[in-house]
Amino acid sequence: MSHGMNNFAFDTLKAYQRAHRDGFAENLGLRVHRALSWLQRAELSGEDADGRFIFLWIAFNAAYANDSGRMLSIAESRQFEYFWNKLCGMDADNVLYELVWDRYPQSVRLLLNNRYVFQPFWDHQAAQPQAADWELRFKRHQAAANRALGAMDTPRLLCIIFTALYTLRNQLIHGGATWASRVNREQVELGSQILGDIVPVVIDLMMRNPEESWGNPCYPIVD
Repeated sequence: MSHGMNNFAFDTLKAYQRAHRDGFAENLGLRVHRALSWLQRAELSGEDADGRFIFLWIAFNAAYANDSGRMLSIAESRQFEYFWNKLCGMDADNVLYELVWDRYPQSVRLLLNNRYVFQPFWDHQAAQPQAADWELRFKRHQAAANRALGAMDTPRLLCIIFTALYTLRNQLIHGGATWASRVNREQVELGSQILGDIVPVVIDLMMRNPEESWGNPCYPIVD
């Protein structure tokens, strides 16, 4: 498989899905069908970084999430870690590795140094007592990210990146941001760029590994 990003455009992925979906388990088939529909919508967003981010996150969630319905808890953070370890282990062509380390390492650093996608910062703004030490925790978070960067630990770094993007997702989905606001442009544009590159690769890897158990999707189709 070539590493060209055109291989991960909606039309290319949809053609692969049509050719191979008969070999997908029902759960994988539903995940991929839903994820591709939202990926297509994201590609139609043009310059709307907010809309693109939201549609890409829905595509990711359709591919990734199980039917537990939980928010990002400690248990789900572990599930995040398991998911990225599993996916990177399947990535024989090192597409995720090359994206993280070759395509936009500076963008990743900018995102991970941005306090506005660090949830304890917002917990502190809300006067939650457990977040009084958010600055110390942010330094530890940055140190953990730098260790992952230094070790070129792709699964760990992806877990850290997507935890940050989850905070941004919450801001947008829960009405905690203004559409097209200049206040959060950096993180929205970075997040949209990162999701736009990684989510199609996630869908591709899942389709190319149909023998794996991907779990039950959220809100299965019920007759």
